Amino acid sequence: MNGWIQAGTVEELREQGTKLIKGGIVVFYHENKVHALDNRCPHLGFPLHMGSLCNGILTCHWHHARFDVCSGGTLDPWADDVPVHDITVHDGLIWVNPNSRNGNQVQLYKNRLQSGLEQNIGLVIAKAIVGLMEGGVPEMEIAAIGIDFGVKQRRQGWGSGLTILTAMANVLPKLDKQGRILALFQGLLRTARDSAGSGTRFLLDPLPNTGVSEERLTEWYRDCIEVRDTRGAERVLLTAVQAGADEKRLFSMMSMAATDHFYINGGHTLDFHNKAFESLKYIEDEQRNYVLASLVPMFGDASRSEELHSWQSPVNLVQPLKDAFEELFKKGVSSGGEGSGIDDEVLFQALLGDDPLRTIRVLKEALLGGASPVRISQIAALAAAERVVRFHTQNDFGDWISVLHTFTHAHAVHEGLIRSADPWLVRGIFHTAATIYLDRFLNIPAAPRPAAVGAAEEVPQPAELLEILDKQQQVAPAAAWVIRYLHSGGKPEPLFNVLGHALLREDAEFHSFQMYEAAVAEYDRWASETGPFAEKARETLILAVTRYLAAHAPTSRETPHTAKIAWRLHRGEKLFGDE
Repeated sequence: MNGWIQAGTVEELREQGTKLIKGGIVVFYHENKVHALDNRCPHLGFPLHMGSLCNGILTCHWHHARFDVCSGGTLDPWADDVPVHDITVHDGLIWVNPNSRNGNQVQLYKNRLQSGLEQNIGLVIAKAIVGLMEGGVPEMEIAAIGIDFGVKQRRQGWGSGLTILTAMANVLPKLDKQGRILALFQGLLRTARDSAGSGTRFLLDPLPNTGVSEERLTEWYRDCIEVRDTRGAERVLLTAVQAGADEKRLFSMMSMAATDHFYINGGHTLDFHNKAFESLKYIEDEQRNYVLASLVPMFGDASRSEELHSWQSPVNLVQPLKDAFEELFKKGVSSGGEGSGIDDEVLFQALLGDDPLRTIRVLKEALLGGASPVRISQIAALAAAERVVRFHTQNDFGDWISVLHTFTHAHAVHEGLIRSADPWLVRGIFHTAATIYLDRFLNIPAAPRPAAVGAAEEVPQPAELLEILDKQQQVAPAAAWVIRYLHSGGKPEPLFNVLGHALLREDAEFHSFQMYEAAVAEYDRWASETGPFAEKARETLILAVTRYLAAHAPTSRETPHTAKIAWRLHRGEKLFGDE
């Protein structure tokens, strides 16, 4: 019995009923048989030897989880199964194998993650994530399980949960290990919640004839979306996929439909498209159809901003934009060179100006002059971030969402143009410009930009920011701290990590996840550039995300507490002991 643990005699155990042995194993004598299990309840780690055993069911009295003493299987899916250890009896002595018979732990955790998603059980999801990460499973593979689940188990298609999951997968390189666990947990939990009670999504079949040209399929797709025929649009889309259209062409086709009308669904539609296409790098090819088709349902009841009063009065933005689009496509829009074709600062100020007709004219002339749509969209995203930086806290609290939507839409346009450089997507730049203009009153009065003074002799510790955000209404102090940190020589890497923790330790609302990920991505686009404008751009993006997170903190922090419990359980800590 080399390596096995001696647990005493059968007679002794029959008299005692229960015995603890080394390795955290409990041995029971029940119904004339010997059983050995891990002594920690898999739910929250309470000692099972303090439970009760009756009719073959072992009950943990902390939360009343029940287990089959023979197999360790639980009757309560939220609790997980107890690992069971093989025993043998030789000359009246009981020997216990110190290694449980659970088999492939990685596959077990993958199965538990799937179950947690299906049943929307946060603690099960959290424990599976920790187990998989500790088992060496790549984080992107963990995220892919959630993406696959979300696109198949939400009948309404792509939603906020999948957007959060993809955004958090994108920022994993910015976070330490604890942050990566929290990011995956937040994304996977939100995906489960978003899918709960929705019902399975079944794909339609593509059209039988795949000999239709890509141009005709694009025309059909846009026509279907125009009349809100989402089922017809799905069949056309899947036909294009089956015909071999590549990712760039598919994005072009779908973004055309997403920009045929103005600022659809308050910018969410284009942002969701961007996130869905970003998610493709995390999944297998066979899941691609589900991801792409999940985007179609949102067009069924999409709001179209050209129908809104604010876009038509007191200044009519609709007709000037339509006229600009007609001229752009008549004369042709080039993908442009490296620069914007005009001075960055001039374009930036025009976007923030109070004359929308001049802004439209400046954008149109820049594009017709061969300016890069990608660069223009990058500056538009920066102008949208400036609205967040200058958002005054005397505004209605809900108005934070307005400036947030403009920024995330601008970011989606920027990333979309990088992906495809499709001339039709330039309409999104104009939609962004119009919403930046409409948000102007949220900067009246404009919140003061923190002064670049008070640099510390030593770089402030990033953890100080978390202490500031333990109190409500710390928008200005948090922004001032960030400026002091940056001007004292603080590096961006630890700052983005601590900002990530500022987000992930909260029961954050959907838009906070969008804000953090978009700001990080836009910052990275400016990171390789030098000069005063690029330096101020980076500062603007950090200030924007800091102010937004500060405005929405603190919360009750229930979600991250669940992840902390899972992490402590995996490490073998006692949750039931005295603090």
